[in-house]
Amino acid sequence: MYDTNNDKNVAMLKLAHWYRKVEESGFKNFNVVLNSITVNYQSILNYFDNRSTNASAESFNAKIKGFRSQFRGVRKIDFFLFRLSNLFG
Repeated sequence: MYDTNNDKNVAMLKLAHWYRKVEESGFKNFNVVLNSITVNYQSILNYFDNRSTNASAESFNAKIKGFRSQFRGVRKIDFFLFRLSNLFG
């Protein structure tokens, strides 16, 4: 679905076909995946509006968490934000 240059309507149709095939397969292990897709299908299909993702934001959040874990309890939040802006700004 992501590999081809589909518009949002074609992607929605392909997602619905995949969803139906998984339901018909009877695999109970896919129930969690099906529920996640059902809840988030609009945000999944938003990718097809302008082909952008939030991967850069997720990567930046991971860097902040890694940086924060090095300090194991920040006492001075102002200094933490100062260091964070110097390293990643």
